[in-house]
Amino acid sequence: MNAQIPVFDGHNDVLLRLYKSTSSNPVDDFLNGEEAGHIDLKKARAGGFAGGLFALYSPSPRTANTTEPSAGAFSRPLPPPLPMDEARVSVAGELAMLVRIERASQGAVAICRSVAEIKAAMARGALATVLHIEGAEAIDDKLHFLDVLYAAGLRSLGPVWSRPNIFGHGVPFEFPSSPDTGDGLTGAGENLVRACDDMKILIDLSHINEKGFWDVARLSKAPLVATHSNAHALCPSPRNLTDKQLAAIRDTGGMVGLNFATGFLRPDGNMRTDTDIALMVQHLDYLIDKLGEDHVGLGSDFDGAPVPATIGSAAGLPLLFDALRAKGYSEALMNKIGTGNWLALLQRTIG
Repeated sequence: MNAQIPVFDGHNDVLLRLYKSTSSNPVDDFLNGEEAGHIDLKKARAGGFAGGLFALYSPSPRTANTTEPSAGAFSRPLPPPLPMDEARVSVAGELAMLVRIERASQGAVAICRSVAEIKAAMARGALATVLHIEGAEAIDDKLHFLDVLYAAGLRSLGPVWSRPNIFGHGVPFEFPSSPDTGDGLTGAGENLVRACDDMKILIDLSHINEKGFWDVARLSKAPLVATHSNAHALCPSPRNLTDKQLAAIRDTGGMVGLNFATGFLRPDGNMRTDTDIALMVQHLDYLIDKLGEDHVGLGSDFDGAPVPATIGSAAGLPLLFDALRAKGYSEALMNKIGTGNWLALLQRTIG
């Protein structure tokens, strides 16, 4: 029997799922396991999910349905900008959810602020969580709230989700589409990038449009990172990365995390769970060819999007590694993809 490959994941939305839960005790649900969702402590342990970047995300009002259609080309309007005060309510609620999980876990879950803390948590069998914010609507243009979030443990930040905000512009809900869809960073966005560099906060490029990507590349001295994106050449979604973007990430010693969301894997862009796991392997092959084997990991988007039913949840991660073994991937390379590359990247960014 092959040893389980530990996984440090580049992106998940479990905190949003728990924050929105109608359960009387979502903290206990996470710690004890539940039927719903892709990640809880039981599923994590079953699949070797050892930690990851846990997103704080502020959803748009329910009337702004952002789920891609299940078939065919599409183009849909973006949700309008989200007011800062409204964004802060959900960010605070999701952050509190993780703090309560850590407190109730009796050491089984840890909020980590450095690679040393991640490694220590993993060594003792604790789930190592690193706070990320996906879309910076909760942060003011003076960046006061950035300092507050940093003190709470924030170490990774995506300036935008898909909707525009005071910092820049995300990619639209369109397929097929180039990521070159509009203006780049605003002046406030440029200040945010500089501040993140100074504070050693990872800047995530997964949702930003192409002009914004190149603005970050021009301004930031840190490695370029897309925590949950795939290859545009294989799936022409604007959420995926062009070969030119991949080359820039490679040249800075950066990182791309494979997104399990089926609409970013399939060449037809369909969000269907009956998606062959072979497409995940195909994207990994392509990303490794363009970036090198030291710069590719996993960025599941668990609890944020439909994933292949074969994987199903964090408990199904070993099935992906079985497919990689069948393709000829070595144990050493799979350990890099699972955990090693992310920890090395985070050492170069957050320290």
